[in-house]
Amino acid sequence: MTTFERYVFRRLTAVFLVTLAALAGVVWATQALRQLDLVTAKGQTIVQFIGMTMLAMPFLVLAIAPFALLIALIVVLNTLSNDSELIVINASGASRSVLLRPVLCFAAAVSLLCATLSLVLAPAGLAALRDEITQVRVDLVANIVRPGRFIGIEDGLTFHIRNRGGEGQLDGLLMHDERAEDTVFTYEAARGQIVEAAGRTLLVMQDGTIQRRTRANGSISIVRFQSYAFDLSSMVPTGTVSTYKSSERSTLDLIAPDDGDAYAADNRSRLVAELHDRLSQPLYPLAFALIVYLFAGEPKTTRQNRHVAILVALVLAILLRTAGFGVLTLVPGLPAARFALYLVPLAAIAVAAWAIAVPRRPRWMSALAATGERLAEQVEHLVSRLQGRQPGGAA
Repeated sequence: MTTFERYVFRRLTAVFLVTLAALAGVVWATQALRQLDLVTAKGQTIVQFIGMTMLAMPFLVLAIAPFALLIALIVVLNTLSNDSELIVINASGASRSVLLRPVLCFAAAVSLLCATLSLVLAPAGLAALRDEITQVRVDLVANIVRPGRFIGIEDGLTFHIRNRGGEGQLDGLLMHDERAEDTVFTYEAARGQIVEAAGRTLLVMQDGTIQRRTRANGSISIVRFQSYAFDLSSMVPTGTVSTYKSSERSTLDLIAPDDGDAYAADNRSRLVAELHDRLSQPLYPLAFALIVYLFAGEPKTTRQNRHVAILVALVLAILLRTAGFGVLTLVPGLPAARFALYLVPLAAIAVAAWAIAVPRRPRWMSALAATGERLAEQVEHLVSRLQGRQPGGAA
């Protein structure tokens, strides 16, 4: 690439990385808040919590990378136009390929990143996250023996101990059970211990009381005991083998699942949809790049309105990705629709490439630009009228 092309490529890369980091941080924060119960209810440390949520980062980056590319292209091309750099390059007699080449190289690099994330890193990260979540559930007994914390074992059942002594003894035990429809139980014991007996997990409590409150009339009865066993077996998962969903499976597993895989046998259509969605996702960065270049890549004077062209490119890119998501929802019920997953971005690439290659602007582009300009004028007129009606404004 020439000096100018390397300059454009570096600026696109810098803006893309900053945008990707910002969007990824926001999306990660929203997803992490949904998993906050791993810390508050399941007794995990903040380090474990961050490590688990970071496993989903490749999947999140894959989802936002095309839009980060879209923003980077709009920002850089608009900056080049505002600084009159595009006008100078055009006046020097340089061809349009001087700007198109770094844009395509940048889009190809992002497509390669999306392909790596889609086919390898994202499913591996989601599978590792599934394993971690399964392990957290299996370690339920270890999670409830945390002194000084009220731990929700499951909906309606809360566990608390004052201290954990030697040899697994639990001191100052309190358990509140609201799972029954007609009765609420509260167990208090001076000591307790979790033991395995006859293939069951039991919480053996000593020197305590059972408070039974009837929901209907609020009557309370208290029973004292020297020793009482509470069955925890139903709350401890029986196996540690994770069942991976379609998005959590490797690409090779989607192509040729095991014969004895019950999930794959029952959800074959979902696996097919996931496979073709992964293969088609790297096409969207190329489509977005050509769409933005088509509308925002031409040099314009300061009197010409670039905002309308940028808005049209942005709307078309969003509509294109929305169409891809819509087709994906049809594939499980209509397997033949899987070919449309490729057709949608490839059609956009072909149309945009043709419009760029022809010497004159196509009529549909002029129509879109004219429609956008009319809408922009109407919005500006409406804003002016609203401002004029404000107190102190000119009517």
